[in-house]
Amino acid sequence: MSSTTNSPTHHTSTIGAIGAPSRRNTELALLVFAVVIPVFAYANVGLAINDEVPAGLLSYGIGLGLLAGIGHLVVRKFAPYADPLLLPLATLLNGLGLVAIWRLDQSKLLQSLPNYVTAAPRQLLYTALGIAMFVVVLIFLKDHRALQRYTYISMFVALVLLLLPLVPGLGADVFGAKIWIRVPGLGSVQPGEFAKIVLAVFFAGYLMVKRDALALASRRFMGLYLPRGRDLGPILVVWAISILILVFETDLGTSLLFFGMFVIMLYVATERTSWIVFGLLMSAVGAVGVASFEPHIQTRVQAWLDPMREYMLSRNGSNDGILHSEQAMQALWAFGSGGTLGTGWGQGHSELIRFAANSDFILATFGEELGLAGVMAILLIYALIVERGVRTALAARDPFGKLLAVGLSGAFALQVFVVAGGVMGLIPLTGMTMPFLAYGGSSVLANWALIGILMRISDTARRPAPAPAPNPDAEMTQVVRP
Repeated sequence: MSSTTNSPTHHTSTIGAIGAPSRRNTELALLVFAVVIPVFAYANVGLAINDEVPAGLLSYGIGLGLLAGIGHLVVRKFAPYADPLLLPLATLLNGLGLVAIWRLDQSKLLQSLPNYVTAAPRQLLYTALGIAMFVVVLIFLKDHRALQRYTYISMFVALVLLLLPLVPGLGADVFGAKIWIRVPGLGSVQPGEFAKIVLAVFFAGYLMVKRDALALASRRFMGLYLPRGRDLGPILVVWAISILILVFETDLGTSLLFFGMFVIMLYVATERTSWIVFGLLMSAVGAVGVASFEPHIQTRVQAWLDPMREYMLSRNGSNDGILHSEQAMQALWAFGSGGTLGTGWGQGHSELIRFAANSDFILATFGEELGLAGVMAILLIYALIVERGVRTALAARDPFGKLLAVGLSGAFALQVFVVAGGVMGLIPLTGMTMPFLAYGGSSVLANWALIGILMRISDTARRPAPAPAPNPDAEMTQVVRP
């Protein structure tokens, strides 16, 4: 009997790494554009105002490029699979904001105001500190899920941050709003900017544990599943806190931001439309109730309903004991004079808004000098940041990461909405600052930290799964034929 033996060939079956490519080179290419565009805008402002290229053009370009390069290198080292668009988009907004602030610094009108100091050098310092905060987040926050361990500590820290402006001797009342604290050596700090990140951590940790109970419905009414009475507690507590912020700090923007962020995260966690309806009704009831007895909120509402009347009262020096403002009307005139394509960099008159031109109303500068097209481009950049944040939430593999990414993206979107809506006359003015564009250290630091956390979550979500070990059963066995 003869036998034929096949050669012992081995076929090993393995599964490759699953996941998206790192896209770091794409990020680097986009960062080049994110630096070149503000540098080009900076040159345009100098040519429009002084008929010559600004002397600081090279130093500004090198400085912004170095900051962006440091951020990119850190991402490449510590978060190689993070979203490639978030850093370039934030850099572009920050760079354009620096240009607009420097442009307003050249105004003779603003320079003539008492106690006026140039804001662009300080904003560049805040930008450097913001990039440093971004770097610290990526280096030391190696896994976003570690934040879940600090759920209730985050709640305590957030409450402390929100109450700091009410501490006598520490809080500062700026034009009726008590949202600032004065820190010796640092100047004014807005704790609410940091509280939104800490609260997002608390809401994500809390809702991840309680979402099943909150998703239960007791009855159906008019097509909506109504939540059980015992489960209304969380939303009532957050609603009460937002109302207290509105009453004691007279800060409509922060109140809307925190309550809106919680309702968004609650809806994502439970998938119940009824929570959105309850949230809208409760926010409307709270705002109307507070506006009925709070003079500062009433003034904001009156300026929204009839900005021309407020302008005339401010110009005529009304003696009714209420601080009237002409800024809302000035902002609308700035948007109107900008038209579709704008007057051009450095050729507008948004400095007539005075002290708030580079902070609360900086969007009016873009509206006048870049027109409707420029404002839509700015809002599109903001929308892309929100979209990438939501995409990160969809890609996240853990529920805490999903809720945290949605909360941070929702808070960012709400802040853009309340600021842009207030400046454009869609809603009453809130006094918050436009993320990355407006002058203010607290806002820049907090929003760069927010971008850092989103990139950490996206790195974890996009990181390739490890390839499984070779399966010994996949080897072909030796076959012997008679």
